[in-house]
This record gives sequence, C-alpha cells and structure tokens, in this order.
Amino acid sequence: MDVTDLRIALFSGNYNYTRDGANQALNRLAGFLLRQGAALRVYAPVVAEPDFPATGDLIDIPNVRMPVKGRGEYRLPLRIDDRVRADLAEFAPNVVHLSSPDPAAHGALKWAREKDIPVLASVHTRFETYPRYYGLGFLEPLVEGMLRRFYQRCDALVAPSQSQIAELTAQAMHDDISIWSRGVDRTVFDPSKRDHAWRRAHGLADDDVAIVFLGRL
Repeated sequence: MDVTDLRIALFSGNYNYTRDGANQALNRLAGFLLRQGAALRVYAPVVAEPDFPATGDLIDIPNVRMPVKGRGEYRLPLRIDDRVRADLAEFAPNVVHLSSPDPAAHGALKWAREKDIPVLASVHTRFETYPRYYGLGFLEPLVEGMLRRFYQRCDALVAPSQSQIAELTAQAMHDDISIWSRGVDRTVFDPSKRDHAWRRAHGLADDDVAIVFLGRL
C-alpha cells in the first residue's frame, strides 16, 4: 500500500490542549503523513484555548475533566458517540491509531474490530505505574492486566525505545512491537542558542559540560 492510500483515524487523549512530548510527536507524525499525501483525521478532546494549534482535522469526542486531584488540566475521553461514529463512517479510515488506552480508545478499538480495520497502538507512558503515585500501588497488577487485554487486541504496537519494548515484551503486552524513533528537533536544540551569561550565572564555565534532566520525577 502506498502512503497516499492511507486513511488514518488517530485517537488521542491529549492531542493539543496541553503540550507534552507525546502529543508533539503525534502532531509531527500527522504533519509528515499529510505532507506525504495520506488522509488523516484526529479524534480527541477539544478545549477553548489549547496550548498549540492542532495538525490536521480535529474532531471533538465526549470527555470530562480528569477526576484526579491536582490534574484538572487533563481531560478523560469517555466514549465514541453516534456523532463520532457517523464521522468515522464518512471518513472511512483503513487504519486506526490509538495513542492512549482510555475509554474512548476502547470504543474505537471495538469499532475497528467490527469493521475489520487494522489497529496500531503507540505506547507513550507506563500507565500501570500511575496508581503507586497516589498510594494505590495494590491496583498496579489490575491495571497491567487491563492494559494487556487492550494491547493484545491491537494488531501491533510501537514504542519510543528498545528498553520500553523489552518492558512491554516482559509484560506480554504483544508479540509485534516496533520502535517509533523520534530524534531531536534541531530547530529547538541548536548550539546557536547557547547563552554564556546564563551558564555563568549558574556557575558553569564556558567549557563545562552541563548535564540536565527533562522529564517528570
């Protein structure tokens, strides 16, 4: 199949309303596919003031504010309703891409299975570890089992690193897992942006190597 034959329905729990590494990767993927001539439509929560413009056509799906204390900026996709189903039928995708195992993605997976449409899931984070941060670590095996059932119903998975593939394989999430490599955006990370004054203000000499961590602890 040529890339111009692709009609991709992409489901995301957070496509552009708050900025993070996962949704920036999804938007870059969408932009690349559209430039290559593929058809793509995104189904995700829509808010009045997103952090950045969405790449491609964005269709709102039913959602509520995340019911977790301190994470009110996130939305929980609830389902694919009749409006979304009608839009899917009109768009007629031949591939479904699921980027988060939320309730709407479960509905999209069931819909795709009924239509015999291949499903790809991208794994962006270890959702099974979330309960331990809220003092509910005993739920981790249950969440892992739910994720396993979800991912095993997909046709294939992609993950950003070999270490994550090894973890997913050890958890028996799937037997077809490939790397979705990202690389570095050199328009953002470039030596021309080096700020000697900032470095010196933090006690770094001009020839010192600064080691930084970007992520969540």
